[in-house]
Amino acid sequence: MSETKYIFVTGGVTSSLGKGIVAASLAKLLQSQKFRVTIQKFDPYINVDPGTLNPYEHGECYVTDDGAETDLDLGHYERFLNVKTSQANNVTTGRVYQSVIEKERRGVFLGKTVQVVPHITNEIKERILLLGKTGEYDIIITEIGGTVGDIESLPYIEAVRQLIYERGDKNAMTIHLTLIPFLSAAGELKTKPTQHSVKTLMESGIKADVLVCRTEHELSNELRKKLALFCNVKYEAVIQSIDVETIYDVPLKMQDEGLDRVVIDRLKLKPKQSSDLKKWKEFLKKYKNPKSKIKIGLVGKYVELQDSYKSILESFIHAGAINEVEVDVITIHSEFILEKGNIDKLMDLDGILVAPGFGERGIEGKIKAVEFVRKNKIPFFGICLGMQMAVIEYSRNVLGLKDANSTEMTDKTSNPVIDLMEDQKNIKNKGGTMRLGSWECSLSKGSLVNRIYDKSLINERHRHRYEFNDKYNDIMFSKNLKASGVNPLTGLIEIIEHNDHPWFIGVQFHPEYKSTVSEPHPLFVSFVEAALKYSKSKK
Repeated sequence: MSETKYIFVTGGVTSSLGKGIVAASLAKLLQSQKFRVTIQKFDPYINVDPGTLNPYEHGECYVTDDGAETDLDLGHYERFLNVKTSQANNVTTGRVYQSVIEKERRGVFLGKTVQVVPHITNEIKERILLLGKTGEYDIIITEIGGTVGDIESLPYIEAVRQLIYERGDKNAMTIHLTLIPFLSAAGELKTKPTQHSVKTLMESGIKADVLVCRTEHELSNELRKKLALFCNVKYEAVIQSIDVETIYDVPLKMQDEGLDRVVIDRLKLKPKQSSDLKKWKEFLKKYKNPKSKIKIGLVGKYVELQDSYKSILESFIHAGAINEVEVDVITIHSEFILEKGNIDKLMDLDGILVAPGFGERGIEGKIKAVEFVRKNKIPFFGICLGMQMAVIEYSRNVLGLKDANSTEMTDKTSNPVIDLMEDQKNIKNKGGTMRLGSWECSLSKGSLVNRIYDKSLINERHRHRYEFNDKYNDIMFSKNLKASGVNPLTGLIEIIEHNDHPWFIGVQFHPEYKSTVSEPHPLFVSFVEAALKYSKSKK
């Protein structure tokens, strides 16, 4: 068996340049040549994982099958590669230090003074190499979060330096992503920030093998030669990453620039086939040439930051492409729905998705939105908290349980139709303690979801503490609301649907986490299809 190759992706000049997209795009190109590839993300913050972070702080928290609460970049990895990630694919400084301190308490270091070098760096190296030891991958791409020169990133950079030395040049390399700013007053692109960034990297003992340059304007040959000379990289290893229409264009742009060829040559790899991106190109063609357009309202409480609902937005892109329809997602702040005249604006939409979330803020607006779409027969999709809001709305306005609520919002309700899960009631710590990861769900025969999935048993990813209170089973499902998905082990209600409605589905899980370019999620595909049908019926 050949030795696993390691590619490290670092960033300079500024954050948010798109290291995750570049890493995912390179992985896609290598995968298209039959290499077995995975990507991992190392984040320099001290949180053990992003699970306790506010979405405003760090965007959405992505959840894997095995219950890891991870950085949203892992969503990009899965959407591009259609390969599942796990706990091992996302590591934070908090997790690294936690592990080292636990080892010190157990006496693992035999009385040694525990230091950043070698103990922290050794822990980082172990975790970088972990996936490679499984024998499942030819290439592991490791994205180092943050920016070169940051204090937080220094232990990671040192660990990478050591690994490159230990593994040898044929088995490890570094791609450095940087910014080439355009000064409009001077009318020119400037290379100096990139030169300084590469110099900072070299001061840490790492040479950039490839430069990926984010830019708003084409890089001239002269500028590429200058970068190659001053940054000590080969001319063909200066890769332009120009702004594109969609992130799904990036793999093709990187292929045009020859990024995969440079990497394959540098690591002395032999492709098992020529690059095959036929399905990817078909997806892009459908996405860019829609035959219709629909408007979907996304009702949420973190709408100011698009990354808060990243997986949902990407799922609409996948489902839109397969339906050959442009999905225009209109974000609607749930706090403002109750303001005069705002609710009537929902009538212009072809479908409403009530998004996940936590806490009391904006809840009544979500409930009002559910009532509006239920009464007006507008396609409705509720995810996690969105499903719970649908249950509360139905309880109040159809069943007459006027104070129906979730105990997450108030413990004073006499009708807690949504309540804390039994196994959550004695938990004090917030981090990593929710119901997480993939769980089975049994679908009712003949239900709408049964037809959509074309299966009787599914697996979906969860992230919640509260659930439907099964004490209300008899009254809740005595009329038009039906429980069409149930966990076969716990009896937990996973899916509700409304019989007297063209498309009304609420799910306790997060289907957006499993939608990929090659396998759009069936619920999103069906929802978009229903919204398109509703849109045509209005004309």
